[in-house]
Amino acid sequence: MDIKYIEYNKITHNRNTTDIREHEGVSYITFKNLSEAQVVHGFSTRIGGVSKGHLSTMNLSFHRGDDPDLVMENHRRLSEAIGYDHRKLVFSDQVHETRIHKVTEADIGKGITCESDIKGIDGLMTDVPGIPLITFYADCVPVYYYDPVKAVVAMNHSGWRGTVAKISREMIKALNSEYGCDPADLICAVGPSICRKCYEVSEDVAQEFEKAYTPEQYDTMITKKENGKYLLDLHVANYYNLVDNGVLPEHIDVTDICTCCNPEILFSHRASHGRRGNLGAVIMLK
Repeated sequence: MDIKYIEYNKITHNRNTTDIREHEGVSYITFKNLSEAQVVHGFSTRIGGVSKGHLSTMNLSFHRGDDPDLVMENHRRLSEAIGYDHRKLVFSDQVHETRIHKVTEADIGKGITCESDIKGIDGLMTDVPGIPLITFYADCVPVYYYDPVKAVVAMNHSGWRGTVAKISREMIKALNSEYGCDPADLICAVGPSICRKCYEVSEDVAQEFEKAYTPEQYDTMITKKENGKYLLDLHVANYYNLVDNGVLPEHIDVTDICTCCNPEILFSHRASHGRRGNLGAVIMLK
């Protein structure tokens, strides 16, 4: 698979952190630290599904106008490739906020085999083995968490609003409160999303980040353009959200893959002007 990688970033130390895997025609992305910890996880690509047209082929959303049977088949194929039961998936209801939901056996299948009452949620966490958590993307940032000491996994969706509101801080606080997780034990990954070169934002968005981060941090994530717009690095911002809340830098893999740079392989809202399906980020405790 011909994929374009982003430049090495000295802030986040991201170099060769991702692997592209393939199983019976289904391609997906994994992270080295999580793979070495033998955590079931993956980030889908567009490759290997059955959806058609601008949703081709591995659309994982039931809310983009796709045939539900095709979406379900896509989920089945991805689950076989990564290694989980798609019928047990738990979906988040992503609204660009910072609320976290503790997933239990009562939540199994919510969003895929039964109606979900998990509303207004951008983060999921669980200590129950065999329950795959999934969040959805087309340029926003997936953040993965695994605590090998307390045996807990988690996932949160982080667009610019969730990033500047520091949903990762809220996730780390929730993991500590609910399960006693020490941030220094967490193994994390910042997944594929839009990169700095592709992500132009307005001055009001840049100002929100200026207020939320130190001047030194802000200077590493924002570049002002001649047209008065700004380029924003969500990868760096999410890295800071982790290390500022106790995650060790060597425990964090940061993506070297941009969704917008790879529109033939990954769904990108910006590259497609909104005509796209959804990718999925999955994590499960064995």
